[in-house]
Amino acid sequence: MYALNEERPGDLQEIEELYDLCFAPGRGALSSYRLREGREPVAGLCVAARDGTGALVAAVRHWSVAVDSHPALLLGPLAVHPTRQGEGLGASVIADSLAKARARGWQRVLLVGDQPYFGRLGFVRLNGVEMPPPTNPDRILGLALTPGAWDGISGKVTAAC
Repeated sequence: MYALNEERPGDLQEIEELYDLCFAPGRGALSSYRLREGREPVAGLCVAARDGTGALVAAVRHWSVAVDSHPALLLGPLAVHPTRQGEGLGASVIADSLAKARARGWQRVLLVGDQPYFGRLGFVRLNGVEMPPPTNPDRILGLALTPGAWDGISGKVTAAC
């Protein structure tokens, strides 16, 4: 049994420790992190999952960005504790956070990730959307939270307020 809750300020240290556990030490050098530097994630959209003992087992965050002046959310990082991977927690925290985003009027979400995993959740390759280098264009994926939200949108991804 897991409890999904909106990330709280007191969760910050545990979430950073989970990210450190799940990702390589150089994760801060990735292009996605340049869009996050010095900024806060979007309040109300970040989700933390805890098990019955209260231990943090998964977390996902969202950041406001723009693609050629069109607002979007940048999903990530997503982390699931290594001992809990394969239990559907990643999909659960993503689904919960996307429902919150949709309810708050967000239209589109993008991420840099693996198509086989995120494709199961409805994410598709975004042609013409450019993340800061070095980013493999095949890993830039998007999800329309409203029908047609990505239609005709291309350009560089930039940090937004």
